[in-house]
Amino acid sequence: MTRPAVLFPLFASLETLPGVGPKVARLFAAIGVERPRDLIFTLPHAVVDRRPVASVREVVPPATVTVQVTVGAHLPPRRKGAPWRVMVRDAQVEFQLVFFHVHGDSLQRQLPTGQTRVISGRLDLFDGIAQITHPDHILRPEEARSLPRYEPVYPLTQGLTNRVVARAAAAALARLPDLPDWIDPALRAREGWPGWREALQAAHAPAGLGDVSPGAPARARLAYDEVFAHQLTLALARRSIRRAKGRASRGDGRLTWRVLAGLPHALTGAQTRAVAEIAADMAGPLRMNRLLQGDVGSGKTLVAFLALLTAVEAGGQGAIMAPTEILARQHFDSLRPLAALAGVRLETLTGRDRGEERAAKLADLAAGRIDIIVGTHALFQKDVAFADLRLAVVDEQHRFGVAQRMELGAKGEAADVLVMTATPIPRSLALATYGDMDVSVLDEKPPGRRPVRTALVPSDRLGEVVEHLRGAVAQGRRAYWVCPLVEESEVVDMTAAEDRFRALRAALGEGVVGLVHGQMPAAEKDAAMADFVAGRTRVLVATTVIEVGVNVPEATIMVIERAETFGLSQLHQLRGRVGRGTGDSTCLMLYQPPLSETAERRLAILRETEDGFRIAEEDLAIRGAGDLIGTAQSGLPRFRIADIERQSALMAIAQSDARALLAQDPGLAGPRGQAARTLLWLMEQDRAIRLISVG
Repeated sequence: MTRPAVLFPLFASLETLPGVGPKVARLFAAIGVERPRDLIFTLPHAVVDRRPVASVREVVPPATVTVQVTVGAHLPPRRKGAPWRVMVRDAQVEFQLVFFHVHGDSLQRQLPTGQTRVISGRLDLFDGIAQITHPDHILRPEEARSLPRYEPVYPLTQGLTNRVVARAAAAALARLPDLPDWIDPALRAREGWPGWREALQAAHAPAGLGDVSPGAPARARLAYDEVFAHQLTLALARRSIRRAKGRASRGDGRLTWRVLAGLPHALTGAQTRAVAEIAADMAGPLRMNRLLQGDVGSGKTLVAFLALLTAVEAGGQGAIMAPTEILARQHFDSLRPLAALAGVRLETLTGRDRGEERAAKLADLAAGRIDIIVGTHALFQKDVAFADLRLAVVDEQHRFGVAQRMELGAKGEAADVLVMTATPIPRSLALATYGDMDVSVLDEKPPGRRPVRTALVPSDRLGEVVEHLRGAVAQGRRAYWVCPLVEESEVVDMTAAEDRFRALRAALGEGVVGLVHGQMPAAEKDAAMADFVAGRTRVLVATTVIEVGVNVPEATIMVIERAETFGLSQLHQLRGRVGRGTGDSTCLMLYQPPLSETAERRLAILRETEDGFRIAEEDLAIRGAGDLIGTAQSGLPRFRIADIERQSALMAIAQSDARALLAQDPGLAGPRGQAARTLLWLMEQDRAIRLISVG
């Protein structure tokens, strides 16, 4: 399939636009504009009010003003470096125009004494005298009609002026083809949105401040186009995964029943619902592609294990993949008692398995003697073969790419895929990142989870915290001490952690304090974790290695140093490492005063609530989407116009609209389907286009 010819002018070189040579094209590239198509989607972010006034007396400086004047005397500079001044008079008052580093003769030509000119620029008061320094526009009265009453302000870079961008944008807009509409007519009528071409023309010619807000009809329409193309791509991906014939894996309940009978508590309502949703997907003929999203301590691992048992009951095998060896080892340790209850064989495979031991495990896996395997990305390696992989569970998927979760699924003949995340993601982001998946949410805590008391402590009281810790350790309690994110440098973080480790060891005694950070060899990390789990050390000093998934029910104290340097969701994850046992738990957040307003708001929210979904919504509002899940590795789309934080409702409408369009017109062959194909080309959703051709 090739790009429709009607779009060729928009995908031509930028240098085909008037006023854009190689040098200007390089400047445009710095703001992400390489073709006319990029330019039409680079919208002005502000407007300057250039409506004319009769006199500057009507304006309160500083402000932009457009006014007709009669040019008076020129006052050349008296000394080097001083400005050239030109006296002008409007209908009521006299004021000055000020110019630095100019040639007097060119100014005399631009502003001849005695003539009328229209001046537009920023009016300031300097020593009580009104003046405009370097006006933006100096025009003859007959030229002034071309000045827009509201001038759009574009994103710029050094060397690229607003005038050049506006001129190039106008030329790009002149190339807009007439395209049939891909938006559902009823939706467009309900929202009062203009057509595509009108929307772009209006967005580039704002008629007031309201027109550059995300809610303005032209902008909302263009934002919708962007998220609709994205959701259509995800819906096509979801369809191709689902169309990939699955295998019905129906359990008979004999193994799951043994585990449920042996648990100290019944499942929560949310767990029961998620187990039923997953079992229904696995029993169906299409491949499962489901996200299990749960807050800290909501019991995701148990839900995933019951799903793995369903795969074993159906005569197959299950695999669970974690992003680090520590987490894989921990999943293995926490699942061992459950596997014993069920009477199934559980093994682990990580990069550390070598030689004969690894060969023996691989042979058992290939022969079907291992029911469930827990591992790291070592499970992807070529020599790993399953007898019959029915279900792949991927933990903390945003640490893996979408391609990797597909790869693990490919190990089995049409294996079902269940992705788990302990990072509650606001609905809008879940739709943007995981829109190709079905979602199960665990929003209740199992009985027995204790609330965690959260306190904010200024860093000058560090000595008291260490004393408090000494008393707690003497009573046999265990604590985490998380060091600050000094900067995104593991090495600097490591130094901070090592310094804190030495100070605490001096205060609390040899053998009481352990250390774990990202730079340590895996074996040392595991040994330090094992000592803490077994209680040989009482305090574990760590960088954020322990953020996700570490489970030591005996640990009841969490100290987070420089808590203001962490994101909200990260702090929530760290706090979730305590409160897992029967003892009362405390989280002490040490901060360096004075706190910025944002940091204060963040820490206050954590004190108020332990609801991860509410915290995630707040985090999104404070930090924005890219930061929240780390755009680089999240696969989160980068939108030019849509603002996921403020336009989450658009994302939900786009998802149901995209799925509905595909249900009515699976080949996108009808009039609206054809229009949608054009949109996918326009939005460069090549992956989607490939999926249609496959479909």
